Amino acid sequence: MKQIIYVDNYEFKDWMQKLLDKLEEVGKDVKSLQTNPEVMPNDKLLDNQDLCLLFKVSARTLQRLRSKKLLPFMMISGKAYYRASDVREFIKERFDVGTFRKFEKEYGTDK
Repeated sequence: MKQIIYVDNYEFKDWMQKLLDKLEEVGKDVKSLQTNPEVMPNDKLLDNQDLCLLFKVSARTLQRLRSKKLLPFMMISGKAYYRASDVREFIKERFDVGTFRKFEKEYGTDK
């Protein structure tokens, strides 16, 4: 049985503003990490979507890899991010040459 919830325009706008504020906060957190040479020396951050497309796997598969500590990651504002250098090593150990070449083409050869 479906339940219909009515939200007035002001309440909806308030929710959307809170969502926008949170997204801006996350974006600032990520940018500050990416531009901090002590945290991210010459390395890019990739998110779940990047790796799902690259590896052709689901987000759940990435979660399993994180849980088994096979793929290093960091959490920023509740979202998983991966250093390009860690992903590069993971690909070298577990994937074919084609996947490695695709990664290098998309994310460069920083190291």
